[in-house]
Amino acid sequence: MSKKYVYLFEEGNSNMRQLLGGKGANLAEMTLIGLPVPAGFTITTEACNEYLTAGHKFPDGVLEQVFTALERLELDSGKSFGKKNNPLLVSVRSGAAVSMPGMMDTILNLGLNDESVQGLASLTGDSRFAYDCYRRFIQMFSDVVLGVEHARFDEVMERYKRKLALIFDYEIPSSELQSIIEEYKEIVEQEKGFAFPQDVREQLTMAIQAVFDSWNNQRAIVYRRLNKIDDELGTAVNVQCMAFGNMGLDCGTGVAFTRNPSTGERELYGEFLVNAQGEDVVAGIRTPTPIDRLKEELPGVFQQFLDTCQKLETHYRDMQDIEFTVEKGKLYMLQTRSGKRTARASVRIAVEMVNEGLITVEEALLRVDAEQINQLLHRQIDQSVKLDAIAKGLPASPGAACGKVLFDADLAEKMGGAGEKVVLVRSETTPDDIHGIIYAQGVLTARGGMTSHAAVVARGMGKPCVCGCEAIKIDSGNRQFIVNGIVVKEGDVITIDGASGNVMLGEVPMIEPTLSDEFALLLQWANQIKKLAIRANADTPQDAARAREFGAEGIGLCRTEHMFMAAERLPIVQQMILAENLEDREEALSQLLPFQRDDFYGILKAMAPHPVTIRLLDPPLHEFLPHPETLLLEIAEMKHQQIKGKVLLEKEELLKKVHSLSEANPMLGHRGCRLGLTYPEIYCMQARAIFEAMVQLQKEGIDCFTEVEIPLVMDIAELSLLKAEIMGVYEQVKKENNCELDFTVGTMLELPRACIMADEIAREAEFFSFGTNDLTQTTFGFSRDDAEGKFIPIYLEKKIIKDNPFAVLDRKGVGSLMRLAVEKARSVKKDILMGICGEHGGEPSSIEFCHIVGLDYVSCSPYRIPVARLAAAQASLLNN
Repeated sequence: MSKKYVYLFEEGNSNMRQLLGGKGANLAEMTLIGLPVPAGFTITTEACNEYLTAGHKFPDGVLEQVFTALERLELDSGKSFGKKNNPLLVSVRSGAAVSMPGMMDTILNLGLNDESVQGLASLTGDSRFAYDCYRRFIQMFSDVVLGVEHARFDEVMERYKRKLALIFDYEIPSSELQSIIEEYKEIVEQEKGFAFPQDVREQLTMAIQAVFDSWNNQRAIVYRRLNKIDDELGTAVNVQCMAFGNMGLDCGTGVAFTRNPSTGERELYGEFLVNAQGEDVVAGIRTPTPIDRLKEELPGVFQQFLDTCQKLETHYRDMQDIEFTVEKGKLYMLQTRSGKRTARASVRIAVEMVNEGLITVEEALLRVDAEQINQLLHRQIDQSVKLDAIAKGLPASPGAACGKVLFDADLAEKMGGAGEKVVLVRSETTPDDIHGIIYAQGVLTARGGMTSHAAVVARGMGKPCVCGCEAIKIDSGNRQFIVNGIVVKEGDVITIDGASGNVMLGEVPMIEPTLSDEFALLLQWANQIKKLAIRANADTPQDAARAREFGAEGIGLCRTEHMFMAAERLPIVQQMILAENLEDREEALSQLLPFQRDDFYGILKAMAPHPVTIRLLDPPLHEFLPHPETLLLEIAEMKHQQIKGKVLLEKEELLKKVHSLSEANPMLGHRGCRLGLTYPEIYCMQARAIFEAMVQLQKEGIDCFTEVEIPLVMDIAELSLLKAEIMGVYEQVKKENNCELDFTVGTMLELPRACIMADEIAREAEFFSFGTNDLTQTTFGFSRDDAEGKFIPIYLEKKIIKDNPFAVLDRKGVGSLMRLAVEKARSVKKDILMGICGEHGGEPSSIEFCHIVGLDYVSCSPYRIPVARLAAAQASLLNN
């Protein structure tokens, strides 16, 4: 007996999403709880994976099971597939285990041919409806299955509408539709060299293949990569009896959310189109009306729909995204799934559902995507400033975006990827535009509603989006749009406000974000559950203060080299570097001391009484000197102008010093503790500045605690020598001020050898902090500056690595070294403080690993602290 690859809807349930995909599992569940779902069946994800593995060949038994299930649909519906009398039409839709809206393919009205379309016309008494379905089917099937560009068909439609002086597709009469169909079939024959398929079994087989194949189309691959969805999941295929929303004014189709996906407000949010099919709404081909209009058009259906929405939200205990069709006044449910939502909505819905008793606090914390809440920290339009909008559309995804107007997704990817701020402007977006949306600051469309593809995808990414801005007339040929006589050309800067729908010329004033009461409460819950402390990487008092506002429990990394780069200090730093002897170097350092002391005073005061880790100077000295090419140009220019004397000599001496300090591989060169050992007076100055700042705070009655951190240690001997120097400075300051200070001395673990030797180094260290940026570089042998732009994308594409290791902590390699270091260090000092301060400190997967290996804290940039707090709580809940 062959494996079961096909399940009727009544044979499944919502727990089978890995096998039936999310759409198939939810159709089965809705059938199970008695909702009006058109009958159908699901071909499993296993069938898809076996099909792809076998080189795009169906596993044995799949097609036999498909046509057996189809016979059941014929029996239940009383219709015949492909027959002239009472023909059965079906939709063929994708459905992966993880929702990927719009990324894979759909075919509607399958089962029509030259004969069955006559039967449909005769059966319904509406030939316009029948031929409208047939022309839709030919266009969709030809695009999705045969690969004929849909624009070819659009051109025909537009030509006929112009000829007939019509605006909407549904106004075209039956006779003209039949002419359009003949032209459509001619296009297929021209493009493919064969006639449009008339055998409906062949149509179905080809459609299933196309949906399976769409798992690996470019937009699906991009979407999976963006959302970290496993490439091996595969998609299911759902074959379902058609429900027709295009049979007249008592018909229609819509998409609705049980709560507002932009704000989270508890209200029905959605759109409806009279006399239309589902693709008209989600593709943005027509701009639909708000869902409330259904109440006026079909009041009985509206009340039934309201009741169904409430039933689904209560059943699934989450906000639902629902697709439905009304056929001749009867409601049919075509899909339900957990709705994509903005971070703001996600937080509000989670908190309110706790208050409503639908979910627990723990469930609420797991419902919010930690990475997504970074969106809440984006700037917004300053509403106090009078703004002149040139147009207004639908506020489809909140937030403000400003950038250069671009009309092409490829160009948006190129320019946005290069760091330019761009806004993608389209008549309507299609799933093929996803690569451009990723790199754009926001999206503006002339057509489409708040449930269109552009809106749904933008909300999921946290991108501002204004849809259905019908006032703008896009002139693609001249790469511009016109609105109320104003011409906006490609490259001009506009600002869009996804909260109001306004479109403005130029860059408008913005304000810093504020956190909602719901967000503050969610983070309070997170604090009660998380085990990891959350610290900040902060180099200024302002950064420290902002970190405190976001809930930082200390500073895990203060980079002193950033303080050396200020304009008034750099000449002194260069004087120190260029000094020919110790005396001159110490003179320069004495001038830097007050600056450093003030820096540390401000940071320690802003973070008091929480701990502050201050890393002593790390980069090589040449980074503080001018670039050699710059010096060469200056010297050449002076010689060209025949300028001689002291300035020229100084420039030439500086160039010699730069060359003497230059290194073949600075990342592995004369930096970190190696610098401190060569020039101990530098670290001694910094230690004195720290201790004197602490003395001043102590006199003011402010408690502070400092962790003095020595970078790039690979052996206990380095730490011993430098710690002795630091303690010597402390004894001097202690004696001068007759005081005791609260501090520790530790080191960064950023070299594989340091991790391996952690037990030995721990005998001298009072704390450890993993510097995972350098630890990743030295473990992989990748230069971050070169790898990310050159070969890491290729490694990701070829699946040599799963994630960029500089973005997501590499658990197998770098993680193994970290685990080893934790075990070794705590075998010597059971309670030694251990944390992480690299970029990974704000990334949820990396935070989870830090929780698993037993670190005490993670440290990240101030704006990542809310993300880290939530991620730490989720790590605790998922790894009890």
